[in-house]
Amino acid sequence: MAAIRRTEASDQWNFYQAKSSKQNLAELGATLATGEQQARYQKEVDRYRQEKEEIMPKAKKLEDESTKAEEKSEASMHVHHRWAQAMTLIQIAIALAAITILTRNRGLQYIAYAGAAISIALGALAVAHV
Repeated sequence: MAAIRRTEASDQWNFYQAKSSKQNLAELGATLATGEQQARYQKEVDRYRQEKEEIMPKAKKLEDESTKAEEKSEASMHVHHRWAQAMTLIQIAIALAAITILTRNRGLQYIAYAGAAISIALGALAVAHV
């Protein structure tokens, strides 16, 4: 969603720039021309100025929406990473528990417990959106 909003905002700003370029060319034409041609170019300058004034608020609005969507996306990815960390640690703890059963090594048992505890803590952080 953030990428779509960013693209839409970019499109609006590009449209605004295109109107600015056309306005600049019309201003140049008005400067170089005389009489009726100069009046025609001046009308174009005014028209492009008006069109730019209509485009700018839309572009700013889309840019703000893009920023908000980006922040929301980043927050969502942070929670996703917490869940991924918790899942990885619980898988490590399960593997250590299996090795502990096979080897009857008490040290590995405590490491497996610690891994599981940390995994639970990371899961709790993910639930709390921290």
